[in-house]
Amino acid sequence: MTTREHINEYFNGRPFMVLCALALIAATVVALMLGVHSAPAESEGLFFSLKGRLIEHGPLSVSINVLSLLATGGIMLALNKVFSYVRAVTHLFVSAFFLLQLAHPAGLVSFNAGTLLCLLTSIAILPLFASYQDRHAQRSIFLIFAIVAAGSMFHYGFLFLIPAFILGFLNMGVFNLKGLLAMLFGLVTPFWIVLGLGIVAPSGFTAPHINGIWTLSGQPWTNLTLVLAVITALLGIVLAVMNLMTIMNYRMQTRVYNAFFVFVLVMAVIAMCIDYSNVTVYLPLLGLMTAIQIAHFHTLRIMFQHRYIFILLLIAGCIGLFAAYVLMS
Repeated sequence: MTTREHINEYFNGRPFMVLCALALIAATVVALMLGVHSAPAESEGLFFSLKGRLIEHGPLSVSINVLSLLATGGIMLALNKVFSYVRAVTHLFVSAFFLLQLAHPAGLVSFNAGTLLCLLTSIAILPLFASYQDRHAQRSIFLIFAIVAAGSMFHYGFLFLIPAFILGFLNMGVFNLKGLLAMLFGLVTPFWIVLGLGIVAPSGFTAPHINGIWTLSGQPWTNLTLVLAVITALLGIVLAVMNLMTIMNYRMQTRVYNAFFVFVLVMAVIAMCIDYSNVTVYLPLLGLMTAIQIAHFHTLRIMFQHRYIFILLLIAGCIGLFAAYVLMS
C-alpha cells in the first residue's frame, strides 16, 4: 500500500474521527475563552418561544450542546452499521460533520435549536429506515410526525422536515391509506394534548414569520455564517449530483436510504432561502447531510489516490473559518 493510500485510509478510519471529536471539544473551549457569543435565535415556535438559549445555565448549556453533537455523530455511525447507507467501511461522514460544526463556533457555545433539530432528525431516521417495505409501519409514521409536530411548537423550523419525511416514507413503500391517517394523527396529537390540558390556548398560536433571502439587500460577504452556509450548501448539492450516478447502481434499499438524505439536504437549503433569519438553525442539519455526501465522494473514488487532498482542503477551510469567526467576534 502506497503512502497516498495510507492517508486515504486514515481519513476513513476511527482515529481520525476521534481526532475530529477532540478538535470539536477543543474548539468549543477556545470559543468560550475568547468570548464568542451564541448564534441568536430570532424566531418562535407555533406556541412556545425558543429565543436565546434553550438552557440558561452556561456550562450546562455548552456541555449538552457538545454532547448532542457527539451523540448525533454516534447515532449516524450506528445507523450506518445497521443499514449500510454508505457501503464502504468508513467513519468519514462523522468526521466531516464534526469539522463542519467546528467551522461555526457560535453554534458550539450553547445548546440551540439547530443542534436539537439535527439530533432529533438523526434519531427519527431509525424508525424511518426500519420501516422499509413494511406495510404495518403506521407506528413509525405516527411517531416521527408526532416528534416533528411537537418540535414545531417550539421552533417552526421543524415544519420543513414534514415534506422530507413524507417523501421518505413514500420511497420506503409504506405510505398507504393507513399510513396517511397515521401521519395526520401524529401531526395533530401533540397539539391536541397541549390544548386539551390547557397548557396553551388557541389564541397563543403564532404563525411563522418568514424572512426570505430575497428580502436581503447588500448582505456583506464578510458575514461568515452566510459564507459557511453557501459553501456547505453548494458542496452538498454538487457532491450529491456527482455521487448519484454511482448510487443509482446500488440495490433498491440502499438507493432509497440515500434518497432520503438528499431530500433533507434539499429541504435544508430551501429552508435557509425561505427563512434566512434562522439560517443558523438549519446549518447543523445541512452540515450532517453534506458530510454524508463527502463520505460517498471519498469512498466511491478509490481509483483516485489523490482524493485525500479534498479532505485536507476541507480541514483547512473549516479551521480557517473558525479562526476568522473567532478573530472577528
